[in-house]
Amino acid sequence: MTGFPRYAVYFAAGADSALSRFGAELLGYDAYTGDELPFPREALQIAPDWRDISADPRKYGFHATLKAPMTLALSKTEAELMAACAAFAGRARPLPVIRPVVDTISGFIAVIPAEPVDTLQELAADSVRDFDAFRAPLTSEDRARRKPEKLGERQRDYLDRWGYPYVMEEFRFHMTLTGRLDAERRGPILQMLRGRFAALKLDALEIDRIALFKQDDAKERFRIIGEWALAR
Repeated sequence: MTGFPRYAVYFAAGADSALSRFGAELLGYDAYTGDELPFPREALQIAPDWRDISADPRKYGFHATLKAPMTLALSKTEAELMAACAAFAGRARPLPVIRPVVDTISGFIAVIPAEPVDTLQELAADSVRDFDAFRAPLTSEDRARRKPEKLGERQRDYLDRWGYPYVMEEFRFHMTLTGRLDAERRGPILQMLRGRFAALKLDALEIDRIALFKQDDAKERFRIIGEWALAR
């Protein structure tokens, strides 16, 4: 079984940002505070089972993955990981800016970049490499849970090398809003989510920070325990 606690390095848009409020309201959970939130009436009107539709992303909080959830290596501590986050954030780099849109990705709905952004791919790759020393090796159960038989050859290689298949060339930035949906259900839900997102008038999103999320045990949700602005 996966060890606990688990940690992940994610992008989160900031506790006071309209984007974070948008995501937290739809997931019914604020990873900054740990509070449960009422679902928007509009979501429940379109999908009375919205709690189930949003159940998977709710466990993680509204975020985009940079370094996927991991158990700490035996030689590492939470304090050391937080210090590494601060050091990573303190290294000056070009900050990615994306044009965010709401769309479908692999059957679920998420906020994604409208076009590829090279600096975003570079930030994600740096995160995977720099924080890998903190990751405990995958157990056979962890590997099997990823269903390697359904992955491409490069994804299997990445799973074995980095503990997660969707890194490097396989990385796709996304801030998930729903679980996987059948095609016939996606249309109305996608339209509703796009309408709510349009109200934010968010034409550009700077990926300007990293956040450290922690899950204490399998029954708990991930919660933000630290956040660092990226140096320009």
